[in-house]
Amino acid sequence: MTRTRIALITGANRGIGREVAGPLSEDHGLHVLLGSRDLAKGEEASSAMQNASAIQLDVADPASVAHAFRQITQDFGHLDVLVNNAGIDYDTDQLASSADLGRVRRAFDTNLFGAWDVARSAVPLLKKGTSPRIVNVSSGAGALSDMGGGTAGYGISKAALNALTLKLSSELRSAGILVNAVCPGWVATDMGGGGRPIPHGAAGVTWAATLPDDGPTGGFFRDARPIDW
Repeated sequence: MTRTRIALITGANRGIGREVAGPLSEDHGLHVLLGSRDLAKGEEASSAMQNASAIQLDVADPASVAHAFRQITQDFGHLDVLVNNAGIDYDTDQLASSADLGRVRRAFDTNLFGAWDVARSAVPLLKKGTSPRIVNVSSGAGALSDMGGGTAGYGISKAALNALTLKLSSELRSAGILVNAVCPGWVATDMGGGGRPIPHGAAGVTWAATLPDDGPTGGFFRDARPIDW
């Protein structure tokens, strides 16, 4: 009997996270856990999908992360896909030279440390999974190759997330866990405030979450194509 593959998506009650959940469950046959700070919003989103359920998860709260993974371990005992999608504060109004560091720290708590805590907690379950994948939803704003001023907290936190991607991919390669960063581009989410349609940005995330076993690891991609770090 084939075991159901399980995916966890953080920040999944709206935007890119919600958009990725649909194809993973409906086209690829995974049971998708929609991580949401507000459980009611997650339940509302999951009720419109096949093979999906909500789980309360605030990535910036270590107690919430620990509780969620106890629940996943108890209910499923394994994990096959992790999409670190939760992100906050696209701070186009801030400069590094005058940034509110309290605000920057809050961004790091979600965009870097939250993703790191979730990934660290997920690794033991991913090692029990089938074709395990970690996708860190990053941004071109974190690319050092053409980084300029502005978006101080967001850009630097995403650069750090890219570095975490490289560390994890190197450490987990031998376990068969593929780890990649994906920039969805400028997308018309609530945070993005404009840009291309959400499904266009989400498609690259879904691609990375469903790579074949001989697929790339330790890469930075947009629309399934490598981009510069």
